[in-house]
Amino acid sequence: MAESQVRIVLRDDEHSSPPPAEGTGVVAGKLAIASAGRAPADQRSATIRNRTRSTAAAVSRGISRAAAEEQEYGHGFVLVPVVLALGSLAWFALPETVGTAKLAALLCVFGISALLCRGNLRPWRPLAVAPALFAAGMLLAAAETARRDTVILDAPVTTTVRGTVLSRDPDDRGRWRYLVEIQETSNPRLRRAPEWTTLLARSRHEPFAIGAIIEGKARLSPPSGPALPGLNDFAFGAYFKGLGAVGFFYGAPRALAGAASGRDIAETSLGERAAAYLAPVREAIGNRIRSAIGGDTGAIAAALVTGEERAISREAVETLRAAGLSHVLAISGLNMVLAAGTFLIGARTLLSLIPGLAERHSAKKIAAVGALLMVFFYILISGGAVSAVRSWIMISIMLVAVLFDRVSISLRNVALAALIILAWTPSAAAGPGFQMSFAATLALVAGYARWRDQRRKHRESSGSRPGMGAVSSLAVGTVATSLIGGMATAVYAAAHFNRLPAYGLVANVLTTPLTSVLIMPFALFAMLLMPFGLEHYPLVIMGQGLDWMMAVARYVAALDGEWTTGRMADGPFFLIALGGTLLCVLRTRLALGGAGLVALGVCVIALDPREERPSIVISEDAQLVGLVTADAIATNRSRPPEFIFSQWRRALAVSEHAGPLDLPVYAGSDVDTAALLASAKVGVFTCRKGTGCVGRSREGWTVAIVEKAELVPLLCGHADLVVVASRRPVAACPPGASLIISTGTLRRTGSVEIHAVPEQAGSPRMQVVGSFSSTERPWQRHRRYDWRAGSFVPEGSPL
Repeated sequence: MAESQVRIVLRDDEHSSPPPAEGTGVVAGKLAIASAGRAPADQRSATIRNRTRSTAAAVSRGISRAAAEEQEYGHGFVLVPVVLALGSLAWFALPETVGTAKLAALLCVFGISALLCRGNLRPWRPLAVAPALFAAGMLLAAAETARRDTVILDAPVTTTVRGTVLSRDPDDRGRWRYLVEIQETSNPRLRRAPEWTTLLARSRHEPFAIGAIIEGKARLSPPSGPALPGLNDFAFGAYFKGLGAVGFFYGAPRALAGAASGRDIAETSLGERAAAYLAPVREAIGNRIRSAIGGDTGAIAAALVTGEERAISREAVETLRAAGLSHVLAISGLNMVLAAGTFLIGARTLLSLIPGLAERHSAKKIAAVGALLMVFFYILISGGAVSAVRSWIMISIMLVAVLFDRVSISLRNVALAALIILAWTPSAAAGPGFQMSFAATLALVAGYARWRDQRRKHRESSGSRPGMGAVSSLAVGTVATSLIGGMATAVYAAAHFNRLPAYGLVANVLTTPLTSVLIMPFALFAMLLMPFGLEHYPLVIMGQGLDWMMAVARYVAALDGEWTTGRMADGPFFLIALGGTLLCVLRTRLALGGAGLVALGVCVIALDPREERPSIVISEDAQLVGLVTADAIATNRSRPPEFIFSQWRRALAVSEHAGPLDLPVYAGSDVDTAALLASAKVGVFTCRKGTGCVGRSREGWTVAIVEKAELVPLLCGHADLVVVASRRPVAACPPGASLIISTGTLRRTGSVEIHAVPEQAGSPRMQVVGSFSSTERPWQRHRRYDWRAGSFVPEGSPL
C-alpha cells in the first residue's frame, strides 16, 4: 500500500476518533495500518464473489434458455420412455418384490406434486415428473410380472409328458424342436408342472403337425441361471416368455390319435387362435424358401422372412457373429425399412403410370396404405421378436405420418414405439435386443436430423443445394449408417456379450449395399409372387446376394479381429448409455452434458484397474469347476460344456483352457482320497475316476471335487474347498476346517465366484460371491421349492 494512502487513513482516524487513552496511541496507529492493509484483500474477495455470482447467474440463464428451447423441440417426450425403462430395470434388479399398492401410492404422490407445480413453480415440474415416470415404470414391471405368473420347474426330472404342439422348428441337423403346452405328466406326476416347455426330438421321425397331441418320455430341466454373477439370467427371460422348462425326448414321441387338446376353443384367446393359424403358414413359407435356395443360404433367407433361425448351422452363425453381421439374422429396422421402402416406391411408381389417378388421388398415400398392410403381414409371419415388433411399430408410425402429411422420421416416433413396447412388456428393456435396437435407431434418426438441418442451413446461406453424385451419396450414406449404428451399439454389445468385432465396420459397409439392393427387395418380390407360385427367380437372386454376404463374412472373420472386453461394471455402462441417449436427443448445448457422461464412462473404464479375476468359479449344478490363472482356466472336464465355458472365457477375458490330468483308478476310499490330495498341483486339476478331482488355486488353496457325499468327511480339514456334485444331503465340516459348496448351496446362490481377500496376517481368506442375494423374485422362487414336501422352503432354511 502507498505511503500517501496510509497517511490519509491515519489523518481520517485522527479526525473521526476520540482522543486515544494514554499509552494507546501507538497501538491505534498500528491497528489502522493493519486495517488499511486488509482492505484490498477484502475488495479482491468481493470481486471474486461477484464474478462467481454473475457467472453462475449467466450459466443458469443459459441452461434455462437451452431447456426452454429443448422443450419447444418437444424432446421432453422423447425422454419419457428412457425414464420408464430405468424404473422397470430398477424394479427387476431389486432383491425383493415391491407390491403394486406401494408403487401406486408412490406414483400418486409424485403425480400430484407434478400437477401442483404451477405458476412460478412450473420450472420445477420436471423434477416431479421424472420420479413419477420412474415409479410408473416400476409399476408396469410389477404388473407384467403378476400377469405372467409362470410356473418354473424346480429341478431336473425324467417324466412322461403329454401335450399340444404349439410350434415347431427344425435345426441344422434335421432335428425338430417343439414348443409344447403340457397337459399331463406321469411316472412321476409333477406337482408343479410347467405350462409350456420346449422339447428337442433327436430321433428321426415324421414331424408332428401344429396342434397335434404328442406323448413321450422326456428329460425336463429348469431354465439355467447366470453362468457367472452378473451375466445373463436365462430363467428371467424364460419366465416372461411363459417357458417353465427346457429339455429333450428320449426317443421319438408318438402322436395320440383322437386325444383331446385339454382346452375348448372357447377358452383360448384370440391371440392364441391367431398364433395357431399362422404357425403352419409361417412354416410353409420357410419350407418353400429353403427348398428354393438350400443350404445355409436358404436357412438365412428363411430367417430374414419368418424369423426361424434354428435351421442355420452353428458354423454360419459363428461366422456372421465374428464378422459383426449377426444382426442380419434378426428382423430389424433396416430389413423392415427396406421392405416397406421398396413396396412404397414400387407401388407409387406403378400408380403414377395410371392415367389421371395421380391427379385425382395422392399416389403416395395409397402406396402408404399398401405398405402398412404389407408390414402388418410381415410382423405376423416373423414370430414377433422384440426387434421385429419395434420395427413394425416404427414403420407403421412413419407410414401413418405420411397419410397425415407429417414428418415421418423423427425422434418422437422412436419414443412412441418404445412407449408402446414398454407399456405392455417392460421386461423387454432388460434384454440386449431392445437396448441395441433402440440405441441404433435413436442414433440413426438423430444423425439424420442433424444432417437434414445442416443441409437446410447450407441451402439458406448459399441459395443452392449441395451437390453430390448418386454413387458418392450411396457410399457416404453406407459408411455413415454403419459407423453410427456400430458406435451406438458397441457399449451394449460389450456389456451383454463381452466381445466386439474389430472389423465389423468393414463387413457392414461391404454388405449393406447387398442388403439394400439384392437381398431385401427381392425377398419382398418373392413374397408378393409366392401366392402365384412365381417366387423361384426372385429367391435365386436373393440367394446370390446372401452368398456374396457370406463370402464377405468369411473373409472378415478370417482376419481374427475380435476384441474380448470382459465383464463391464454397471457404473461405466450406465454413464455411457445415458450419455449417449442425451447426446442423441438434445440439440442445444445441453447435449455436451451427454458427451461429458460418455467421456466420464470411458475414462472410468480406461483408468480404473480391471477388476481382479476370481480365483475359483463354479457352475450352478457343481458339474464344472474352474481355477482361474492369468491367461487360462483349468477345469475338471477335458471337454467342458460349450454353453457355460464360452461365457466364462468371454466374461473373464481368458482364452486358454487347461484340461485335467487323469490318474489310474486305485481301490480303497481312504488311501485313494489321501493319494488324490497329495497329487494337487497349482493351476490344474488332477482327477481319478470314481473318486473326484483335486487342484490348487493360485493362492495355494486346495480344491477338491467329489460326486459322493460320503467322501466329504474324509476331506474335511485336508482341503480348503470341497465341491460336492451330489443332490444328497452333505455332512458339514467342523468350523474352520473346510468350506463346503454343494448343489443344495448352489440352488440358493446360483453359480458362484470365490475371490481372495487379503488379510493383515496370514494367507488371504475366501470371499464367496453368488449370482443371487435372495430367491424371493418370481423367476428365482422355484429354487426354494421342495418337491418332497410339496411346498416352498422359507428363505434361509436348508433345502
